[in-house]
Amino acid sequence: MKKKSALFLYAILAGFCIGLGGTVFLKLKDAFPGGNVVGALLFTIGLFTVCTRGYALFTGKACYLFDNRLPAYLGDLVLIWVGNLLGVMLLAGLEGLTSMTGEAGIQTVAAGLVEGKMAASYLGLFVLGILCNIFIFIAVDGYKNNPHQVGKYLALFLGVSIFILCGTEHSVADMYYWAVSGVLYDQPGESFLRLLVISLGNVVGGIFFHLVEQWKERLDPTKKEEQKEEATS
Repeated sequence: MKKKSALFLYAILAGFCIGLGGTVFLKLKDAFPGGNVVGALLFTIGLFTVCTRGYALFTGKACYLFDNRLPAYLGDLVLIWVGNLLGVMLLAGLEGLTSMTGEAGIQTVAAGLVEGKMAASYLGLFVLGILCNIFIFIAVDGYKNNPHQVGKYLALFLGVSIFILCGTEHSVADMYYWAVSGVLYDQPGESFLRLLVISLGNVVGGIFFHLVEQWKERLDPTKKEEQKEEATS
């Protein structure tokens, strides 16, 4: 029980941190020409904090679905998903008490983003969810396994900033946008349905590269050792 409670707490913190990344992105997105690029780069504060502090983020944890015992790990993913949602809702609620969400504030920018997501097809959201978590796998697994210190952090910054600039769908970031825009509360049924579709896409995208790499290692087990030697030489 204590382990689950700790996981849930770390999931809330992860959601909160992703919300912080979303906040700076919304603040900069339309602030000046190129603000979306700068905002996308600084959004990385979310995943940087999650990875360096060991918090539990749904999109990152989903990449390693088949490395863990099932169905117990599925239960953990559901717990993490709910915790992430509460984390972003907590941050959005706190921001709602400030001038940040006033007229022409982050609420307005978030509402514009969510409007497009609400108009998109379910299939489109699902595919964009897949593409997003391919980038997230590159970021998270690169941070976890890259033998070079610079490479670890470069993976985070490239993976996060590019998934944003490409317009793909990250379920936890979207939770934040939905919450801060108010659409999550105005249209809860449709909002949660779309978030679930995106989340399923994230799961598929997250495990794609990982499964392909594992399959490749089984076909050619010497290749991984050669890559390690090249990295350390």
